[in-house]
Amino acid sequence: MKFDVVIIGGGLAGLTCGIRLQKNGVKCAVISAGQSALHFSSGSFDLLNKLPDGSDVDCPVEAAGKLDALHPYKKIGELLGFYADEAKSQLIGCGVDVVGEAGANTYRITPMGTLRPTWLTMSDFTAFPDGNSLSGKKLLIVNIAGFLDFNTKFIADSFESRGAECRIVAVSLPETERLRLSPTEMRAPNIARALEPETVLAALLSEIKSRSEWADCVVLPAVFGLSDLAPLDYMRSVIGKKVCLVPTMPPSVPGIRTQLVLRRAFERMGGVFMLGDSVAKADLKNGEIAAIYTENHGDYGIKAHCYVLATGSYFSKGLVARPDSVVEPVFGCDVDYEKKRADWYDSSFFARQGYMRFGVVTDDCFRAVKNGKALANLYAAGSVLCGFDALQQGCGAGVSMLSALYVADKIMKG
Repeated sequence: MKFDVVIIGGGLAGLTCGIRLQKNGVKCAVISAGQSALHFSSGSFDLLNKLPDGSDVDCPVEAAGKLDALHPYKKIGELLGFYADEAKSQLIGCGVDVVGEAGANTYRITPMGTLRPTWLTMSDFTAFPDGNSLSGKKLLIVNIAGFLDFNTKFIADSFESRGAECRIVAVSLPETERLRLSPTEMRAPNIARALEPETVLAALLSEIKSRSEWADCVVLPAVFGLSDLAPLDYMRSVIGKKVCLVPTMPPSVPGIRTQLVLRRAFERMGGVFMLGDSVAKADLKNGEIAAIYTENHGDYGIKAHCYVLATGSYFSKGLVARPDSVVEPVFGCDVDYEKKRADWYDSSFFARQGYMRFGVVTDDCFRAVKNGKALANLYAAGSVLCGFDALQQGCGAGVSMLSALYVADKIMKG
């Protein structure tokens, strides 16, 4: 099999890069082992929330100039604002409806009910201009009886600390009660599937509406619209009040839907998505990748002009931690990590963890480095990169999308 570009990894970075290339006539294949970090999404995309010194960021584009030299944003440089706008446009064009601007962070609700700054928020959720937006509001917090991944007490306590008045109720339907027969079935995606029939959703909304006269706003777990936004639009029209969805603990319904939407867009453009496959080995000749071999295709090599490494971090095994080293397992690329294992972590769970900054070394064009030299036709994008802390800095989604778009344009120009 031959392609113009082969992308290894079907998460946010891989799909973003693939859509950009495929849209411009570059024939691509995406090799995806399966579940990606999108399945843990909280319904928003962060660009930059904090600087390395811990100071808060109001304007991500301006603050990016204060980042460390190794941060991926420094390689993108003055094009950061341009690619932030391009990322938003591409999401909307593919069917992921988002609001937000790179020039000013807004606030989103976390699964614990706290408010956290973010860049883009999906239309499922409510973006708040500041941390005081809940003051004086009457909020009805509604849970599906037996659903433990939506902690109504924590959420109510957080909202009330910001000046809101809250009431908590639980509603039940025969369809959701059947899920409670097995604790492993009472998860957000399964509830979303149970609520897909219009008659079931209508019964649930009737129950909610009868209890919501007192409230200014109805707060619900994000368990609606696994395949598309139609159930959410219907829900808002029936309840007749402002509806505020709160992300649940993983797995994430909006995150799963986002990956499905992006994959469909990529395939509509003619891209090939190889689900359930992974790269076993690669041929390297004269400083270039000549071919790769996957688990499903055995000795039948897959060839391309360029390859993009978008395998993610530790969660998706894009990086593998060994007792004395951290490695990139597909191509054996150079990884930037602390040589002393004691420097990998802090004993305080909530402190900044050193291993979060480890990742693949690249040149200024995001070409992956192996044995100190950049491979001519292998690029890296997303959370496999070194030089940033996605959790502490709040920049994971931004790094994934912006580096992927930057790489796609480098490949097309090359």
